[in-house]
Amino acid sequence: MIVVMYVVKVPNRGSPPAILLRESYREAGKVKNRTLANLSSWPEAKVDALARVLKGQAPAVPLDGAFEITRSLPHGHVAAVLGTARQLGLDELIDPVPSRQRDLVAAMAVAQVIAPDSKLAIARGLREETAASSLGDVLRLGSCDEDDLYAAMDYLAARQDAIQDALAARHLAGGTLVLYDVSSAAFEGRTCPLGAIGHPKDGVRGRLQIVYGLLTSKDGVPVAIEVFAGNTGDPKTVAAQVTRVKDRFGITRVVLVGDRGMLTAARLREDVRPAHLDWITALRAPQVKKLVRDGDLQLTLFDVQDLAEITSPDFPGERLVACMNPFLEAERARKRESLLAATEADLGKIAAACTRARQPLRGTDKIAVRVDRVLSRRKVAKHFTTEITDDSFSYARNQDSINAEAALDGIYVLRTSVDASHLDSGEVVSSYKALAQVERAFRAFNTDLDIRPIRHRTEDRVRAHVFLRMLSYYITWHMQARLASLLFTDDDKPAARAARTSPVAPAARSPRALAKAATKQTPGDLPVHSFATLLADLATICLNQIQPADPALPGFRLVTTPTPLQRQALELLGVSHRLGVA
Repeated sequence: MIVVMYVVKVPNRGSPPAILLRESYREAGKVKNRTLANLSSWPEAKVDALARVLKGQAPAVPLDGAFEITRSLPHGHVAAVLGTARQLGLDELIDPVPSRQRDLVAAMAVAQVIAPDSKLAIARGLREETAASSLGDVLRLGSCDEDDLYAAMDYLAARQDAIQDALAARHLAGGTLVLYDVSSAAFEGRTCPLGAIGHPKDGVRGRLQIVYGLLTSKDGVPVAIEVFAGNTGDPKTVAAQVTRVKDRFGITRVVLVGDRGMLTAARLREDVRPAHLDWITALRAPQVKKLVRDGDLQLTLFDVQDLAEITSPDFPGERLVACMNPFLEAERARKRESLLAATEADLGKIAAACTRARQPLRGTDKIAVRVDRVLSRRKVAKHFTTEITDDSFSYARNQDSINAEAALDGIYVLRTSVDASHLDSGEVVSSYKALAQVERAFRAFNTDLDIRPIRHRTEDRVRAHVFLRMLSYYITWHMQARLASLLFTDDDKPAARAARTSPVAPAARSPRALAKAATKQTPGDLPVHSFATLLADLATICLNQIQPADPALPGFRLVTTPTPLQRQALELLGVSHRLGVA
């Protein structure tokens, strides 16, 4: 006789169903059933477990115990940055031939965007057992250490010229504007010959530093970077860039844009003009004063307009574009008054010291030393008249000097060799103001990409360290351009240009950008981010390694489902959140 036991639920009118344990058997050729027990008082989980056993199934495992997440690595930001780098062809730029060293260079460039750190920390974050993200897994780097990264840096240094040539061909094709500026970065250690004391542009004083010059397109896309010794003056870096642009890049027509401290008269005469490059720069304050004194620049020009093109026999064959910015005028007046007031307060203390009852300040030399120290601190000595005796000190503002300087507040003059048929006056102004794009890159180097600290011992490693930052910024620049609608960045440039009354006026923001800043929401009701916070948000998309509780079942990998904001960001970048996941 065959007997089968099973659990059945029997409906019970007006009451909960009866849960019965029954058996089914065959007797005399007929199937019969009989009830063995009433299980209605049992908990549902206990009934379910008995039913599964009777069916020959394994006991049910609670849902929260059915799977175990054995590893979870931040992945979304890796997919975004690495995916963008691959779309930009960064791998092929580094080397058309695939290799482990090429992958290590790409890993360092991506890691500096995701989480800038030392080579030791990056190597630790790439290794499987100490991974800080999915980057090492996606690139299949396996085990690597800092020595592998140093070897990859040496490999990159040998390819820097070829990579920059390719970038120039991509972004500086034909006649174009080339923006150039110089910054510095504090240097750690004493063994690298590039480290030297110089004028710090990053605010870190009294330390060894390096100087680096950056070439970008007119839109601010980085094209080339060069490192100089820390005591190299800005103008001395120009010759190398002229050679690079004219000879290495082979560009037929170039307009080099640099600030007044960079493209000096000597550099224009000795480096730029012989190379037959056009240029745009600005006059220094003494040169502007001379134009006014000689009558070449009439201040009445600005009564009805904010820019005018003038000529001067001191600058034959050049165009001079004089500009008047009322916002700059107000700022210079405010700053001058602030410096004068602070200096008067300090001078007042010296005058009080000469008249105090106890231990008054005496001696012409002693008084003069203290006065000179105060006047030199803020560089306003020309705006004060002083009278010093052996036992007294008095001072007054030199109003004539102040008025003469104030008359030129807000006025600056650009000089260029570009013919008016190629760039009109307004375009010359806009081209010079585009140098702000290079300054934006320097800010990114010093903040988001952490160019400091620099601890490498050899010149080639220092140059490779800085070049890696440029490659990282190349990725960042394109990501920010694509993600502009989700960032506080103005993503409606035509409207912003239309809102600007003149090239001389400060840049205006479009109504869309102002709305984003006010509401902190996009037009699609998504939260607005900075680039850093958006990357942090994307990092919450994780690559999870999941192991079922049943050891007979294989493990698998699962990527977090993106939120609407994350999905929008990835769509704007054109990458998948499953990048590198089989």
